[in-house]
Amino acid sequence: MMLPSPRPLVAAILCLYLGSSLLLAVADAKVRHYDWDISYQKKSPDCFEKLAVTVNGEAPGPTIYATQGDTVVVTVHNKLETENTAIHWHGIRQIDTPWADGVAGVTQCPILPGETFTYRFVVDRAGTYMYHAHYGMQRVAGLNGMIVVSVPDGFVEPFTYDEEHTVLLEDWWHKSVYDQATGLSAKPFVFVGEPQSLLINGRGIFNCSKPVPATGTCNTSSPDCGLRSLFTVVPGKTYLLRIGSLTSLSSLSFEIEGHSMTVVEADGHYVRPFVVRNLFIYSGETYSVLVKADQDPRRNYWATSHMVGRNASTTPSGKAIVNYVGNDPQMTPPTAPTTGPPWNNTAIRVEQSRAIVAHPGYVVPAPARADRTLLLLNTQNNIDGHIKWTINGVSLHFPATPYLVSMKHGLTAAYDQRPPLDSYDLMGHDISAPAPTNGTIGSPVYRLAFDSVVDVVLQNSNMLNNMSETHPWHLHGHDFWVLGHGDGKFDPTADAWRLLNVKDPIMKNTVPLHPDGWTAIRFHANNPGVWLFHCHIEAHVFMGMGVVFEEGVERVRRLPSSIMGCGHSKGLH
Repeated sequence: MMLPSPRPLVAAILCLYLGSSLLLAVADAKVRHYDWDISYQKKSPDCFEKLAVTVNGEAPGPTIYATQGDTVVVTVHNKLETENTAIHWHGIRQIDTPWADGVAGVTQCPILPGETFTYRFVVDRAGTYMYHAHYGMQRVAGLNGMIVVSVPDGFVEPFTYDEEHTVLLEDWWHKSVYDQATGLSAKPFVFVGEPQSLLINGRGIFNCSKPVPATGTCNTSSPDCGLRSLFTVVPGKTYLLRIGSLTSLSSLSFEIEGHSMTVVEADGHYVRPFVVRNLFIYSGETYSVLVKADQDPRRNYWATSHMVGRNASTTPSGKAIVNYVGNDPQMTPPTAPTTGPPWNNTAIRVEQSRAIVAHPGYVVPAPARADRTLLLLNTQNNIDGHIKWTINGVSLHFPATPYLVSMKHGLTAAYDQRPPLDSYDLMGHDISAPAPTNGTIGSPVYRLAFDSVVDVVLQNSNMLNNMSETHPWHLHGHDFWVLGHGDGKFDPTADAWRLLNVKDPIMKNTVPLHPDGWTAIRFHANNPGVWLFHCHIEAHVFMGMGVVFEEGVERVRRLPSSIMGCGHSKGLH
């Protein structure tokens, strides 16, 4: 089914927030058509052969290129034979098209085997974005790719460069998604374990001399794997690298040997430029960095990704080659690959997070105060013998009927009607100790007043093993202001709020919650629909680390029948 065009409302919003000059881009906007077959194919991205979910036979899938204001139409043919699917357009706000967000159980029924589904949406903001599966843990199997949205002709960005390239970072397991999901749901609990490889643009290297499962083969001569040139540079030129992370578990540090990187954009928003040697990047984040080819042109250089926040002793770093023109693109650099910063140095990662603020010429003013504040505590709980993550005591379970359909059609029996808690036991809970209660499993919804301003403070706490981990949180349907990061337990006093950055906070759609600390964000609940807010670590959201927001669902126009057909919506398809 072809979905109705959202362009009129998006054009109005562009005019309101971006000015009449960019409104002209909407008048000249194009429709970008993509036709995708989603299927399992045997792939060897790190030399070990296994089944991967592919787009037209490739993993990662093709990059979507568009210009701000364009309409993107992706026709998806599910050829997985025995498996459903859904695709989320990560960072695209889906203004006036909430049903195209691509989250099975939230905004649509999954696409069944043999079925075709068409996503249609407007890319309303220039920047670097991504897409990935949002059904079960399917993202782990390789269904992902990048979205590049260019500024319209005549718009001048606050930086210049000669050429641009995309860099997609992933982690990779040899056991199947089914094995991983089964272990997470089992009694006793079996964690997914550390990834076998880190991939850069879909390629890595696994040491085939190590023991491998009897069900697979490992071959270093496979054309799918091995070292390759990430891109070729000309001395003296400057390159824009659009870097995205779609890891399923790992936090990463990315660097290019001998070269500094100037960060200029984050999640589609210009930042006050700052220089790094190592770019810390968390699952769901995108950054644009400038790199100048200013090193010895007679040799090539390493591009590497390293795991941080977890002991990476069993996972080799991702490696690729930056090729100076005139050299063999496959010529190995004469130095050893870079090793990256210490994996357990949280302080330098928090420091970089705090360095990301809005570019002085592109500050989007944050509302002065919030209408509602949510203090969300994550805990790891043992619920009836199953290890789950909870937020304020509730582990999110996606209902059989998508929330958007249920709320629009008044299907109140399809999800929990009891509202979730806005806060937790601030005085009594010790974040340095495991959760004292077991929690519950449910499908409640935070009902937000339309056009209200909402503050969310994410509070980290120790897991059942008494350790604290990084959790990158992603909000669908919105960008939010990052007000601050802090250590320990957030103190919700007036003094604490005055310490937050409301002068030039960066806007993002994904932000890290660092170990033993908190992260505060603010967003405007002005996009009618139902939106997921969750940890972007695949195992964690599978285990319940997320919440659902509803705002102005009565303003959503008639839902397309193609998103229905499951649960209580069977008669509406």
